[in-house]
Amino acid sequence: MIALDTNILVYARREETPYHRQAYKLLKELASSESPWALPWPCVYEFLRIVTHPRVFDPPTPLEDAVEDLESLFQSPSLVLFGEGPANSSHLSRTVRAAHASGNLVHDAHIATLAIEHGVHEFWTIDRDFTPFPDLRIRNPFVE
Repeated sequence: MIALDTNILVYARREETPYHRQAYKLLKELASSESPWALPWPCVYEFLRIVTHPRVFDPPTPLEDAVEDLESLFQSPSLVLFGEGPANSSHLSRTVRAAHASGNLVHDAHIATLAIEHGVHEFWTIDRDFTPFPDLRIRNPFVE
């Protein structure tokens, strides 16, 4: 199963961002596919935080529009939403230590830990901050 990072959702929503067309197309394809794909819950909330923030986008995305985007994705029968499970604490310790995660990298460690715990075989992002996590295979879906 693949999982998507927040930046893919943001690019799909905001037309002025790099990769907007590719991200929008990618989300439509995943949502209509029968193959399972996933979103970590922290990325869902982070998407809302970023696109509705007036210091990030001028104008920001109206909250109702951003929520409607998510509700549309939630209708995908192949979508898996995941958060902390019973093995999270053991995965957290291993992931944080392996990446020497501290400061701002802890948020990415949280997402990486969730992906590892839930058996994600590939995490799609353009964020290079995920490279220190050896147990998580990273792929930029917009670069061949």
